[in-house]
Amino acid sequence: MNLRHKFIFSAMLAGLVLGGTSSCDDGFLDREPLHAISGESFWKTQADVDMALVGVYRRLQSNLFGHRRTHLDGYSDNSYDRHQQIGFQNLTIGITNPSNVPSALYNDPYAGIAACNYFLENVGSVTALPPATAGIYIAEVRFLRALFYFELVQFFGDVVLYKTPPKTAEDAKIAKSPKADVLAFIVEDLDDAISKLPATAYSGHAVKASAQMLKARVRLYQQNWADAVALTSDIMGTNTFSIFQGGYANLFLQPTQQGNPEIIFSTKYLAPNNPQGNEGMLVEIGWYGGNQPYQNLVDEYETASGKMITDASSGYDPANPYDKRDPRLKMTILVPGDKYVNPDGSTFATSDPILTGFAQKKYMDVSKLPWDRSKITVTDMNIVHMRYAEVLLAYAEAKNEVSGPDASIYDALNKIRSRTGVNLPPVSQTMYNTKEKLRDFIRHERRVELAMEGHRYFDLKRWGIIAQKLATVKNPAGVTLSFGEKNNVLPFPQSEIDRNKSLVQNTGY
Repeated sequence: MNLRHKFIFSAMLAGLVLGGTSSCDDGFLDREPLHAISGESFWKTQADVDMALVGVYRRLQSNLFGHRRTHLDGYSDNSYDRHQQIGFQNLTIGITNPSNVPSALYNDPYAGIAACNYFLENVGSVTALPPATAGIYIAEVRFLRALFYFELVQFFGDVVLYKTPPKTAEDAKIAKSPKADVLAFIVEDLDDAISKLPATAYSGHAVKASAQMLKARVRLYQQNWADAVALTSDIMGTNTFSIFQGGYANLFLQPTQQGNPEIIFSTKYLAPNNPQGNEGMLVEIGWYGGNQPYQNLVDEYETASGKMITDASSGYDPANPYDKRDPRLKMTILVPGDKYVNPDGSTFATSDPILTGFAQKKYMDVSKLPWDRSKITVTDMNIVHMRYAEVLLAYAEAKNEVSGPDASIYDALNKIRSRTGVNLPPVSQTMYNTKEKLRDFIRHERRVELAMEGHRYFDLKRWGIIAQKLATVKNPAGVTLSFGEKNNVLPFPQSEIDRNKSLVQNTGY
C-alpha cells in the first residue's frame, strides 16, 4: 500500500520532512529539516509545525507540480512530449486507457492531499503555537489541498474525497465522490483560506491572492463568470501585484523571480541545497529537448504590428517568418536560426534531434550553459503557477462573458501587451467589437502569454474545443492529434482500480 492510502505516521512524516531543505525561500522555510524524528516527540513545538509545513510545500516539487509542469503543454496543440518524459504521446493521438494514463496525474495530487490532511489533523495538538499563527498555517494548507483536488477534478472528474486522513489502509478504500461535491469542498477550503491568508505580496507562502486566483480558476471551470469577475477584480483593486517590467523571459529565471510583483504563487527551489536536481528542466528540456513546440503554436504569435500573420496587412514575411513578430515568440520558443552559444563560443545542441523544428526557450537559463546531464547543473528556477497576467486574462474572459466588450477588458489585455520588451499595439476595439470576436482574441492572447506554462490542456477542455484544436495538428510521425478522453475525463490508472475495489472506473474505459 502506498503513501496516500496508508497514512501511517512514520511513512507520512518521512514524506513531509526528509530529503533536503525547504521548498520556500523565506523565514523558517529555509531551514534544514531533521534527518530522523521520533514519533513520540513530534507535534510538540512550533518548530515541529514549521517543519511539517515545509514538508507540505515540498509536495509541489513532484513531477507536474514541479519542474515538469511545462510538459503538460505536451498534452495539447502547443508542444510534443519528445521523450515521453510524462507519457503524453499516445494520449495525444487518442490512445487513452487505464494502462497508459500517466500515474503521476493521480499519484502526485493524492500524495499532496495526504500531507495536507495529516498536517491539519495534528496541528491543533501543538499548544505552543500561537492561535493567529496556527490560523494562517491552516489556511495555507487548505489552499494547497484545494490546489491538489482541483487538479484531480480537471483530469478525472469524480474522484475519491478524503476530508480527513483514513485511520487504516482499508479505510482508504472508498468510492469516488461526485465532482460537484469535490468542487464544493474545494471552494470551502478556498473561502477559509481567503478569509485568513494575509493580503500581502507573495514571497514563498500562499497569500490571499493565491487563494482568490485559484478560486477564480474554479469559477471559470464552472462558467460562473460573475464570481470570477469579482475575485479577479478584488486582486486587481489591491494594487499589490503588477505586470513585471524587467523582461518577460526573466519571469521564469532566478534571481528576478524573488520578490517579483507579478508572481502570485509558485513551486519554490533554492540553490545550492534545494535545486531541481540533475534531471531538472535544464537537462530534460535543454539537454534532451524534451518539450518541443509545434508550428501551430508558433503561427499563433502576431506580427509586431499587432495583427495575425494571416492578415495580409500584418507585414508578415514568409521568407523571414520569425522577424518582426510578437517578442514573446523568441522569449518562449527557440526558432530556427537562433541558437544557444556555449561559454567557449561553440553552439549548444540538444542530445537528440528537434523533431518539430522548435525547442522550448521559456525557463531556459543560458547563464548555466552548457547544460550537461553528466554534471550536476544547479537548476533552481521556480515554477510559476499563478501570476498577475493570468489575473488580467481571467478577468477579461469572465467580464466579456458577463456583459461583452468594454473599456476595462481592453485595458486589462493592454496591460499585458504593453509590458516593457513586448510593447505590442493595443487591442483593436473596432476589430474585436463583439462578445464572440473578443472571446476568440482573449483565448488567443491567453495561449500566447501563458504558453509552455501548463495551462493549455485545461483551457481547451473547459472551453469544449480540445478535439477541434488537436485535429489541426500532426505529430512528427505525421499522425493527426486526437482527443481520446471519454466524457472529457481520463481513466483512473489500472493500479488504483486493482488496489481499491470500491473505486469504479470512469465510464467508457
